[in-house]
Amino acid sequence: MKVIVDLCVVPMGVGVSVSKYVAECQKVLQEAGLEHQLHAYGTNVEGDWDDVFAAIKRCHERVHEMGAPRITTSIKVGTRTDREQSMKDKTESVYGIVPTENTLG
Repeated sequence: MKVIVDLCVVPMGVGVSVSKYVAECQKVLQEAGLEHQLHAYGTNVEGDWDDVFAAIKRCHERVHEMGAPRITTSIKVGTRTDREQSMKDKTESVYGIVPTENTLG
């Protein structure tokens, strides 16, 4: 089953900056050959269910190996059975809509 996951891995007990831990998780996703997209508060990941969740487990293993005594992770998971959909499809459907006025005013 294909899945799109919004993943936020937060190491605890390592100080304020967590960029090196996030970078290590990005390496794990790259090594796993998974489509992924970093954003300001996490990473979107796309792939086979088992592959994605194996990579999430490996992120935890690597971050612990780097010295983080605790990790808290938030995961949002989406699947579809009516058709295939990618992260790119989802974002393009929004970016394809051009607003006629600024509604954030």
